[in-house]
Amino acid sequence: MNVNQGSLTGLVLKEPILFELKNKGAIGIDLPPMDVNLVDPKESLEEELLRGDVESFPELSEPEVVRHFSRLSTWNYSLDGGFYPLGSCTMKYNPRCNEVAASLEGFSNIHPYLPDQSVQGMLELLYDLQHDLAEMAGLEAISLHPAAGSHGELLGLMLIQAYYESRGEHDRKKILIPDSAHGTNPSSAAICKLEPVELVSGKDGLIDMEELDKHMDESVAGIMITNPNTCGLFEEKIKEISDLVHSRGGLVYMDGANMNALIGKTKPGLMGVDVLHFNTHKTFSTPHGGGGPGAGPIAVHSKLEKFLPTPILVKNNEQYGWDYDRPESIGKIRSFHGNIGVLIRAYCYIKTMGDLGLEEMTETAVVNANYLKKKLEAVYDTPFNDRPCMHEVLFSDRNLAEKGLSTMDIAKGLIDRGFHPPTVYFPLIVHGAMLVEPTETESKETLDRFIQTMIELANESHDKLSQAPKSSYVGRVNEVQAARKPIVKWEQPED
Repeated sequence: MNVNQGSLTGLVLKEPILFELKNKGAIGIDLPPMDVNLVDPKESLEEELLRGDVESFPELSEPEVVRHFSRLSTWNYSLDGGFYPLGSCTMKYNPRCNEVAASLEGFSNIHPYLPDQSVQGMLELLYDLQHDLAEMAGLEAISLHPAAGSHGELLGLMLIQAYYESRGEHDRKKILIPDSAHGTNPSSAAICKLEPVELVSGKDGLIDMEELDKHMDESVAGIMITNPNTCGLFEEKIKEISDLVHSRGGLVYMDGANMNALIGKTKPGLMGVDVLHFNTHKTFSTPHGGGGPGAGPIAVHSKLEKFLPTPILVKNNEQYGWDYDRPESIGKIRSFHGNIGVLIRAYCYIKTMGDLGLEEMTETAVVNANYLKKKLEAVYDTPFNDRPCMHEVLFSDRNLAEKGLSTMDIAKGLIDRGFHPPTVYFPLIVHGAMLVEPTETESKETLDRFIQTMIELANESHDKLSQAPKSSYVGRVNEVQAARKPIVKWEQPED
């Protein structure tokens, strides 16, 4: 194998990496002599900032470089290539018409510093999107600024802080977070210097009202709820939960990661939610594998509207513009006005689906998840099996233990059979969890192939699956070694 095993801890690659490709004397482009004098870094930088010469730097022709990176691109799994059932991620197909719209010159070539009068079309689109999101949330005001769901979480908590500061309630420093909530919630609270307090779920996988009552006092600013939660279950007592929190002076934040199960059927505002973030890249079809792109607009109750970040998009006399005169605003949370390309795709998705289409989207996503649940519950353990799931279904490897199989074996086996694995070992409250979200965009034929594959994997031997994946360019990673002894830079292999 052409790979420096020492520099890529735990990886087994079947082709050379770029720095191992050598073609002495080859060049990609022959540039003319420069007509400017360059400063030698050795003369302008302090000695401790310099490193030795990089030896064996690749010397390659342009075709060699292009072919190398084109080949790397084929190693990535994508929705265009197959089923992507990551639980809590809503990796749905993105219609190409959305891509065409986002690429229109009038959208893609404008700059946020252009005068409002010259970008009225763009501003009208964003204003209309705000209206649609507010309607779906059942809340009064929207900010499109956040760059991701986690960014929306952060903004939501900042607004909650500003609300209490304005009321002189400086001792509310705790945020209650159910152990079934989305994984980024505790870190968002900690960044805001709030104290995350875990709420242990009941045996039914839902928020325990007695546990909530015990923690909900005057030191609590609010609760962060994921609904449906990460067990794929709807919080059946959500209105009672909100009423209890409100009665003790707290606010209710809802993580919108799983809105694909609610759109067109109910509204978080009706549940008593005060702050909600949307993952528009999830619910409205901009697949976000590999860390981006994303957009996390938030919707808020009217009592929090005055604290929203500046500027606010407004409409006056049929003209759209940005309002910076917000004296109680928390200020800016990022440059400019949000990830516009993602927001355009979300707008197109919403408008092409329409009210009835969005309701059907939700229904189909929930039906697909329950179809998987019904077909696989005899083979895989299904925690909390006494009720239907929502848009995602939770399995575990408990039934496979006697065969020596684990969740990781099933996940790696799926790769060899052409499927992306589901979310594994999350939520943490279920041992050996496999969280599967089929979304509404997958056909019954695709789901049936996935079901048959999952059944076949459950009947495989541990010896066979422990070697998977064998068909991919990267073999099974030694995750313990990679976590304990990571090597984050390329090193020249020894001859």
